[in-house]
Order: sequence, then C-alpha cells, then structure tokens
Amino acid sequence: MIPDQFSSSSPGKVKKIVGPSFTYWAFVPNPLPPKLVYDNDLLFLLGEANRAMGEFSGFLSGSPGSRLLIRPLFRREAVASSQIEGTTSDIEDLYFFEADQNSVPLAEDVREVSNYLKALEYGLERLKSLPISTRLFKELHSVLMSGVCGGYSYPGELRRTQNWIGKPGCTLNEADYVPPPPEELNDCLGELENFINSESRLPPLVRLALVHYQFEAIHPFVDGNGRVGRLLISLLKTYWGLMDQPGLYLSGYFEANRQEYYSRLRNVSFEGDWNGWILFFLKAVLQQSELGKNKLKEIMDLRSNWIGRLKPVSSALPLALIDSLFENPVITIPLAAERLNVTYVSARRAVTALCEKGVLSQTDQSKYGKKYIASELIEIVK
Repeated sequence: MIPDQFSSSSPGKVKKIVGPSFTYWAFVPNPLPPKLVYDNDLLFLLGEANRAMGEFSGFLSGSPGSRLLIRPLFRREAVASSQIEGTTSDIEDLYFFEADQNSVPLAEDVREVSNYLKALEYGLERLKSLPISTRLFKELHSVLMSGVCGGYSYPGELRRTQNWIGKPGCTLNEADYVPPPPEELNDCLGELENFINSESRLPPLVRLALVHYQFEAIHPFVDGNGRVGRLLISLLKTYWGLMDQPGLYLSGYFEANRQEYYSRLRNVSFEGDWNGWILFFLKAVLQQSELGKNKLKEIMDLRSNWIGRLKPVSSALPLALIDSLFENPVITIPLAAERLNVTYVSARRAVTALCEKGVLSQTDQSKYGKKYIASELIEIVK
C-alpha cells in the first residue's frame, strides 16, 4: 500500500510498520463520528430513505403473518451477501441444501450461504441478552465461518497477523488497502463499540453507514469481514429500534452494484468522501425498502392464491403444509411428515394434494432426488 494514496482529508492515519525483515504501511481509521456536511442531495435522499423504510416497517407491522412470510427475504440476504464474496450458489441451491445437505453440488459453497443465514438468526436471538459488542462480532464470525474455508479463517478469533486487500498474489506493499495491524484492533473495536452503544444526534441511517464503513476499514478477522459487516447492518436496525421486525436487507443492492460498493468504501479511506458513501448507502435503503415491500406483497398474494386453490380440499393438512413452504419451499415426504407431525402416508396425501393443485411439482430426480418444489415462490424470491 502506498501512503501517498491517502489525501489530507483521509479519516485516519497511515502508520509505518517496521519488522525484522519487512516494512509496510497500514491504515488506522479515526474514531467515529467524523465531521459531516449535509448538502441538499444528502438531506433529500435521507428523507426519501427514511420514508421508504418507515412505509416498509409499517407494512410489516400491519400484515398478519408477516413474520412467517418474510422468511424468504432472510434467504435473499444470505445469498446476496455471500455472492458479493464470490460464492456462486443461488437461493434454490440454499433451499435444496437445507432440505437435504447431501443432495447439492458445491456443498462447501452453499454451506457458506447457509452459515450466513444461521449467523443472522443467531444474532437476532442473541440481541435479546447481549449488546452489540466485540464479543458479539466474534460469536457471529464463529457461526459464519464454522466448517468452511478449511478452518483457516480462525472462526470467532480476532486476527493475530496482518491481512490486506488486493489482487490475488499481491504483497503487502502491492496491496490496495492494508487495515490496522493486530495490536491496534482492540482499541479500534472498542471505539466502534462505544459509538454503537452511545447516544447520538446523528440520523440513524447515517450512523448505520458510518458503522459499516468503520467495521470494514478495521477488518478484524482473517476472513469473513464483509459478511460480518453486512450482518451488523441488519442487526443494528433491530438493536436501535429502526424497525419493529427484521426485513430490510441491503446486500442485494450492494451485490448488484458491487464495484461501486467497494469504490465508495475505498474512497472514504483515501479521500474522506463520506458523502459519496452515505449517498450510496441511502440509495440502497431506499431501493431495498421498496423492493422488500413489493416482494412481501407478492408473497402474501401467492399464499392467498394457494389457499384459494385448496378450498375444495377437505383435509387441513395441505393447508398446514402450505405455511411450512415459506420456511423452505423444497420438501420431501419424510420432511413433510416431520413438519406436520403425521405419518408418512398422511404426509404423502398432503404433498399429492398440493401437486394436484399446482402448488408443488416434483423435481428432476437425477439431479436432486425425489423432492417437491414450490417453484412459484422461488421465482418471486430469486
């Protein structure tokens, strides 16, 4: 990393690290908050993002059954956040993996996506008893990196060595960005923790943008920093009471605009371009709020449509099975029996009834084995 890349407006210090046989430069970000200038563009977009998020939150709170129906959006977030880091698995792979972990090619790849979902659910539950803190960062990382990357990511541990960001095979001196050295991590994370948990007059969405940048600038783990940083966005919306229930996820926007996402974060470090990053972040909130609301409407309409198709069916089991499809629209007969707590024969009848009504269809046995899939739901959440 070349220290001359950093302008006088850079929100941190470039530190020279000298060892027995090496010398390099690392960036140590200043504590939050920075001094911000709220120009007209930022103020306008902040208002629009707050409006859209508020409408989505109100729609969630006023929609019966939204806690169940929003589950597919959890998985959209897990897939998109993981794809930013280079995984190729899509939401259909994730659903099949969850239905039968031995059936999906690229099991290592899709396990990373599954771990992200587990970490998100773990974090939301953990917030009931633990504040957002370095301890929680470590716990999230432990869940996220469990059983993947050959164990080289040191799940749940802050890094003890220097990491860097750059082209494959580059050295520290050739890197695009070198985060703080290990001995600076505790101070950097402690300052971030204090900012998160202290009262602030900053607009909450601006605080969210600042926290995400800061975590990525610190890069406290050997691997998985981007995913933990995006998990933190989701958890902070709940932690700070911005939404009554989770549902707004930004990774879809970040993934669709991946290069700008990276460059906006980088430009904060190099040039102090906070407004460029915050505007990008607010655009993500605005678009994903509107998209999330529309997707949830589509999911609710689909459920009503499915129930309408079943009205001539006398048994209650197919109706009960429908709601379980919003947790996972891929199912086997033994899995249906488990979900419904009924015999194999009764479960087979329920699955058959849903197939006859076009809710389920059997998959290609040669690829996934004998499973049934609610394709209409998967098409909505892709």
